[in-house]
Amino acid sequence: MINVRNFFPRYFDISEENGIARYVQCKHVSVNFSKLETTDFLWKKHDTAIQNMKLCDIEPEKSLLDLKIELASRMFRECCFCERRCKVDRTKESGNCGVQQPAIASEFLHLGEESVLIPSYTVFFSGCTFHCVFCQNWDISQRNAGIFIEPAVLVKMIRARKNQGARNVNWVGGDPTPNILYILETLKNCNVNIPQIWNSNMYCSMETIKLLNGVIDLYLTDFKYGNDECAQRLSKVDNYMDIIKRNHRIVEKNGEMIIRHLVMPTHIECCSKSILQWIADNISNIPVNIMGQYRPDYFAKKYQDISCSVSSEEIRTVEDFAKKLQIICL
Repeated sequence: MINVRNFFPRYFDISEENGIARYVQCKHVSVNFSKLETTDFLWKKHDTAIQNMKLCDIEPEKSLLDLKIELASRMFRECCFCERRCKVDRTKESGNCGVQQPAIASEFLHLGEESVLIPSYTVFFSGCTFHCVFCQNWDISQRNAGIFIEPAVLVKMIRARKNQGARNVNWVGGDPTPNILYILETLKNCNVNIPQIWNSNMYCSMETIKLLNGVIDLYLTDFKYGNDECAQRLSKVDNYMDIIKRNHRIVEKNGEMIIRHLVMPTHIECCSKSILQWIADNISNIPVNIMGQYRPDYFAKKYQDISCSVSSEEIRTVEDFAKKLQIICL
């Protein structure tokens, strides 16, 4: 029997009011900066503040969270939140993700996430940095769906959901990456001590990874492919392996993590086993959720290799391989 508390001690401490959420701590780190300073200089101040993390008893006039918001607002006007790096001015147009201003497609207490997370207050954004041909959430990920909710209003919803039993705030989509400015602005207005979950495909830029550091308590990551060819063909993304490996290595040091892997038919050798082998060789003591709910949705029927549901035999093969590698599976 796995004792999940051993893998997520910080998350449990915050959930049980024995610890302080990182974003709350971030609001108590004083950083003296000016909007007239160059972006490079602000990043230097940011990185120094992250390394020191000296907390004040009261919220300072300017905090590390304020600095993150300033940096994110500059990125928003020349967007590089994900590694597509569209460089569009999001105040005027959307990027490849289809997102201009944030749109929330739904928000609710989710009971279908990993057991350690539920009930999870999930905030589903529309738009996505990927264009997966088999996406089961294509109606929100590949469409401009949902509505804009003022950050102050969402804060009230967070507070209400916590009172209803939410153990965390789960930022998801689509993908949350294009919406990080909005998320930071929401947390600026929030004083609820609740863990923050980053539920993402992890195709984030290095700048975004830095902005998340000191804010996110638990990363719920998606490791889809074991090679660049499958990633390009099925999700229309380039340089997948280098980016995803890099980001997993970094966030392992920045917070607690659960890695998800969706088993797809005929992709056991090229993807599932390759991913698990890399995890076993490069990331220690991180639980993996091997997911078996693939179904041929959206345009999947047009791709022969993924045009059917995954078989129970294929799922068992992946689970047995993970066991052989001594990977902890949720």
